Amino acid sequence: MNRARHTRIVATLGPASRSPEQVLALAEAGVDVFRLNFSHGSHEDHAHALTAVRNAETVVGRPLGILADLQGPKLRLGAFAEGAIAVSAGHRMRFDLLPEAGDATRVQMPHPEIFAALRAGMSLLIDDGRVRLKVLDATPDYADVEVISGSALSNRKGVAVPDCIIPVSALTPKDREDLNFALRLGVDWVALSFVQKPEDMAELRRIVDGRAACLAKIEKPQALQSLEAILDYCDGVMVARGDLGVEMQPEDVPVAQKQILRAARQRGVPAIVATQMLESMTTAPAPTRAEASDVANAVYEGADALMLSAETAAGDYPLESVQIMGRIMERVERDPMWAGLMDAEHAGMEIEDVDALVAAARKASDAASTACMVVYTTTGSTARRMSRERPLQPVLALTPNIDTARRLALVWGLEPRLGRQPESLEGLTDDAVVAAMEHGLAQSGQRILILAGTPFGAPGAANLLRLARAG
Repeated sequence: MNRARHTRIVATLGPASRSPEQVLALAEAGVDVFRLNFSHGSHEDHAHALTAVRNAETVVGRPLGILADLQGPKLRLGAFAEGAIAVSAGHRMRFDLLPEAGDATRVQMPHPEIFAALRAGMSLLIDDGRVRLKVLDATPDYADVEVISGSALSNRKGVAVPDCIIPVSALTPKDREDLNFALRLGVDWVALSFVQKPEDMAELRRIVDGRAACLAKIEKPQALQSLEAILDYCDGVMVARGDLGVEMQPEDVPVAQKQILRAARQRGVPAIVATQMLESMTTAPAPTRAEASDVANAVYEGADALMLSAETAAGDYPLESVQIMGRIMERVERDPMWAGLMDAEHAGMEIEDVDALVAAARKASDAASTACMVVYTTTGSTARRMSRERPLQPVLALTPNIDTARRLALVWGLEPRLGRQPESLEGLTDDAVVAAMEHGLAQSGQRILILAGTPFGAPGAANLLRLARAG
């Protein structure tokens, strides 16, 4: 079951969508990767959802990826005696470590790591930026602050510190417990929240130890400043626009999105654009025109995948959200301008022989007689390199490894499928032709490009480009 599009869809599972029947309907509608959001739901909920995805995978006949999204640290204020206080510009108060209920003069902020990082003149953002504060004075035990904008502070609202790196691990005790559970379940991807520096991703990578692919959620300005170094430890990246939009000015978020997508493309690392893609469809049966344009623009930018969050997890129209997103993607990809944009920029990273071979294959695929490309891949490296070149023909990624196939479900333009390891050049060609025809990617007489490597099964050893005819 192939999708008539190159851009992939990630859908979050939740109360509105995690039943076996709903998961199957979403898969049949074209979802490629299902997200388990560990900020919500129990381990039992996520285990049932994973089973439903694996069962749906058998029915639809193509690999489906599963992404475990870790919650990350939650920095919050303490409680107020009256539940909330009114504030206005110029209001001054103190944040401290004392556990007593707060009032208009002070409130607890139970995070010594924040006080350790604060300096006079820095900003604090409360409740997703609804209240903005300036730090007047800071010590290891308290900070005096002044309200710049906002009207109320209430119990346990979130705190963001956009001006510095907070000395806290991106993996909380809860995250470590969730991560171990997700790895035991057998998820394909793990997404890390609150990434500030490369060491955060390095720590996740050490724990995961190859049992899943590792994805960084870029949701803090500090991560943008170290983006290239963070990508050294990433198998994928997410443009987490919701949190970025809290800690950055609104006009900076689209620029950051393009920066992240371009850096990921150069690396051959799949990139997801997330947050509020079709937000109004949480309660409405159709998106706004602005949302449709937002989805379209991400496709024009060459994002590997777009993600639905509340739309499918808790919304009233989860299936319709997937269907409409798919239709917007397909419409954009029929636009000649889109094809031109995909061809306008190539990675140009011919550091290894395989890069030169992949670039040559992509150029050869431009011939009108080429129906598709078949890439043999063991770890997925060669297939991701091919995707980085953004070929407009379908790319059938054949691998003997089901884990590789499921991870590649996130990658632009790839149709990952299980296939046996070739034993000879003749067998390689025959298997590629049969697979391309069986999966409806080529018809008799059409040309197929085959990319593979010898010795067979050696990771990243692509050194062979062949032409074959279907039929």
